[in-house]
Amino acid sequence: MSDVIDSDGFRANVGIVLMSDAGQVFLGRRSGGRGWQFPQGGMRRGEQFEESLFRELHEEIGLVSDDVELVGRTTAWMRYKLPPRFIRRNRRPLCIGQKQRWFLLRVKRSDVQFAFDSTSEPEFDQWRWADYWEPVREVIYFKRPVYQRALTELAPIAFPNGVPSHPAWWDEVITDSAGQAAASVE
Repeated sequence: MSDVIDSDGFRANVGIVLMSDAGQVFLGRRSGGRGWQFPQGGMRRGEQFEESLFRELHEEIGLVSDDVELVGRTTAWMRYKLPPRFIRRNRRPLCIGQKQRWFLLRVKRSDVQFAFDSTSEPEFDQWRWADYWEPVREVIYFKRPVYQRALTELAPIAFPNGVPSHPAWWDEVITDSAGQAAASVE
């Protein structure tokens, strides 16, 4: 099976926002200390969204569908372009970015055990729980607009009794990201 890259060069991908009962979200440190992000990964040919979601959940953090509850999802693809230095020009078809559908999951047990050794090349080497909006500040700059859109869309589902206020740093980080290509939705 191979990744799905559309005619515009965007790789189909699922993103995972995993919440604890306390309303915090899982952040994984990319192997080798290369920043913090949510679990995410490419869809394979023939996979449906939920098949990709649960495959990636297991591959990246060692959980299975019985460990989580699917609470919500974004309604449309959200795209970001890769900066030129991250584009692998020797691969065909050429991938210039990601188009993602985001899923909101909640762990069923507070003592859930994460494992990063499900594949020969682990995505993460550490993890932590973070406040809901924190990943927007933590993720690499070119993914920030998508994180902001996904978390904003999922927030009313995650917090039906009232969405947490944006932190004091929010406007500065969002303004800094505005100079980058904005996330698009289709």
